[in-house]
Amino acid sequence: MIAKIKVPGGQKVCGVVPVSGAKNAALPLLASSILSNNGLRLNNVPKLLDVDTMFSLLESLGATCQVVKNSVYNDSVELKTDSIHNFTAPYDMVKKMRASILVLGPLLARCGRCKVSLPGGCAIGVRPIDLHLKGMEALGAAIDLKNGYVHATAKNGLRGADFEFPIVTVTGTENIMMAAVLAEGTTVLKNAAKEPEIVDLANCLNKRGAKISGHGTDTIVINGVSGLREAEYDVLPDRIEAGTYAIAAGITGGSVDLIGGNFEELLPSFMDKMKQMGLELSAIENGTRVKCSGKLSSASVNTEPHPGFPTDLQAQTMALMCLVEGESNIFESIWENRFMHVAELMRMGADITVSGAHASVRGVKQLRGAPVMATDLRASFSLVLAALAAKGDTIIDRVYHLDRGYCCVKEKLAGCGVTVERIN
Repeated sequence: MIAKIKVPGGQKVCGVVPVSGAKNAALPLLASSILSNNGLRLNNVPKLLDVDTMFSLLESLGATCQVVKNSVYNDSVELKTDSIHNFTAPYDMVKKMRASILVLGPLLARCGRCKVSLPGGCAIGVRPIDLHLKGMEALGAAIDLKNGYVHATAKNGLRGADFEFPIVTVTGTENIMMAAVLAEGTTVLKNAAKEPEIVDLANCLNKRGAKISGHGTDTIVINGVSGLREAEYDVLPDRIEAGTYAIAAGITGGSVDLIGGNFEELLPSFMDKMKQMGLELSAIENGTRVKCSGKLSSASVNTEPHPGFPTDLQAQTMALMCLVEGESNIFESIWENRFMHVAELMRMGADITVSGAHASVRGVKQLRGAPVMATDLRASFSLVLAALAAKGDTIIDRVYHLDRGYCCVKEKLAGCGVTVERIN
């Protein structure tokens, strides 16, 4: 695996970015295929390492994942799950990607039992799965934790229940919603996540015959059905990728056309903040144009569940703030350890102070190229953004993080007149 990327500084991002399918929508949609022995075809599936990991996990359970249409940035995939014969998601696979926990609900609902490795630690925080397990117990599952695995059984099937999340959890909402689709009776999920990816999953399940309502609000109602039918579904565009390239235009004084969806609607708080900072946004055919034609202003950001400012765009926004005159502030309310990119940005000359969940960013006139290391998925692109605007070359190590969640970075940047080089 190529481990590093070289980014020459002083490059302006100008061009068209075809936004790929959303990683955070594709992964639960892939996991949901387990719910039925009838097939599912997904279009607009992004070419990512995390998607490949989910393919491997599903195939280890007995599914087949066949790419039937291959385009530059996305694939169409046919999933056949009529031969599920293994009910164990092993540690060696789950440790690569925390979203592997999303097979728990579908396996339990369809097969009545499963053994799924605990995901373990994560660079950006503890991210416990206790709410997933409490939700499954509310549906009638018996949960036993031993030797690093979740052993879940539902000998008499799952049954509908009312369950309120004490805190908002996206994957928790997805996991329990999938399990509840095949449960007997009605399930009501309160304080549920409202992210577009939740809506996408519910829409796909409904197309297959599920009876879900309220998705996109904090109360989701699922009336259980006996089975799901075959269907074809398009994964929604990746709003986080779109927001990242919008920042690329801002930090380099450029302009990008984000093609693939209404990103002002998918990213309301983020796009409002970008306008506040001085970026110009306009609707174009099947997309949004983001242009930086003047001086940007400092801002304060508080990450929140949707429709609030996404935590997955916090690191990238911090990179932009590093070059904005005045003091900006970021309050990270989602994850307790999501400022590890700060030390790397400071290696490039950024002026940032962190106190607990608060980061104060004082703008500097110039960042300088330096050897840096990606600490997690979103932080990896924050370093690319800083490097594009810096003076001199930047070498970014551990870019496998980048490949987990950003499709064809080199090619998409090249389409915007930017050159980056992968190196050994």
